[in-house]
Amino acid sequence: MSDKLKDELRQIITEVTEVEDIPEDTPFADLGIDSMMAIEIVADVEKDYEITIGEDELSELTNLKAVYDKVKEKLGEAG
Repeated sequence: MSDKLKDELRQIITEVTEVEDIPEDTPFADLGIDSMMAIEIVADVEKDYEITIGEDELSELTNLKAVYDKVKEKLGEAG
């Protein structure tokens, strides 16, 4: 993963959840991240990166790596 993007996404997730040191592949549910937190994370990511993540895509965002992959995909589409 790109260190800069990964670190930025990790920081967004940490600000919403107050969970430190989020591993790339650990499921959000295992970290105590609930659906309301996930919605807030997605809203912050959409705002910060000026992308749109569809409701049908939310279920794919189960860990940091999945969020990274989705943001990278969306940025590629936009660029």
